[in-house]
Amino acid sequence: VQLQASGGGEVRPGGSLRLSCTASGSTLDEYSVGWFRQTPKKGRGAVLCIGKNDGSTYYQTDSVKGRFTISRDNAKNTVYLEMNDLKPEDTALYICGAGHQSKRDICQGYLDVWGRGTQVTVSS
Repeated sequence: VQLQASGGGEVRPGGSLRLSCTASGSTLDEYSVGWFRQTPKKGRGAVLCIGKNDGSTYYQTDSVKGRFTISRDNAKNTVYLEMNDLKPEDTALYICGAGHQSKRDICQGYLDVWGRGTQVTVSS
């Protein structure tokens, strides 16, 4: 499976964006998927992950609770990251990854494939 992230851009604080992680080469419903973000200062860390079977979610980053939501549309082979009330500290390269592991393992970085990222910049 190959993954491509899209939907990033530049927004003002308080704004919203929806990122998409679209798969090709295989059906995404066989995979748990996670969204990660990466900055030069903090490196790469998991944000949210979603299970392959029941679509249940797992938050790895407390700071996004209540603001970010992960969902999947298996018919479109796509996992989404809905981001609301964006803050400057959310600025990062957002990358999706997938694997056959559990969503918790995905969020721990144990996964099979990484996609290319999409840049999100939150600035006034």
